[in-house]
Amino acid sequence: MAHRDAILAFADELLDVASYPDFGPIGLQVIGADEVTAIACGVSSSRELFEHTAALGAQMVIVHHGLFWERDSRVVDRAMKGRLKALIDADITLAAYHLALDAHPELGNNALLARELGVEIEERLDVGHGGTLGEPLSPDVFMARVRDAVGGREPLAFLYGPDEIRRVAIVSGGGARLLGAAAAAGYDAFLTGEPAEPTMMAAREHGIHFVAGGHYATERLGVQALSARLAQEFGLAWHLIELTNPV
Repeated sequence: MAHRDAILAFADELLDVASYPDFGPIGLQVIGADEVTAIACGVSSSRELFEHTAALGAQMVIVHHGLFWERDSRVVDRAMKGRLKALIDADITLAAYHLALDAHPELGNNALLARELGVEIEERLDVGHGGTLGEPLSPDVFMARVRDAVGGREPLAFLYGPDEIRRVAIVSGGGARLLGAAAAAGYDAFLTGEPAEPTMMAAREHGIHFVAGGHYATERLGVQALSARLAQEFGLAWHLIELTNPV
């Protein structure tokens, strides 16, 4: 058992959240029970996620995508009311770590994807990373490796790069806007979560492989790694709640 505030303070420091201004509150979003014996985690906030958390008997849930975003209405509508009610009724703390969790060099979505793909990280690309594969791969082999890294989801790809992939840039989630920057930096392939409408032609014109592993699928690893680290630090149980999203 550990105190909620000690867990949150440790996570905030571990992820260096102050260095990553975000599009909504970072860390604590809804306060719950003082004492925590178990943590649940999932990619995105939803009533279903919070109901599963309550059913597991966890007092804290950690997500990548929180409840509150700057661009959203401040009105508590029916959907938001249901989400808040599920948290409050079960006295669950909600903590959300977005860009800081993408960027972390050990626990971050992009660092973990790089490790799964065999990419040796050499530099940052926004909140992502770029580096070199341990051995050159054909596009087909690289695609298979991406599929394994994102939990078996078939990637969407626009393969307009070289016959051998040596250098790879990775920005999980909604990173399609960085395709041009990746190409300009000399990467053979760029992995993110989802494309934008102009992405296919941009990949063709830049001569780079664009691979979309899924917004959800490319952001599964960070919440698991963070939850496992917190559980280890404070002697807690932890659970992944997998609510698969095809996007």
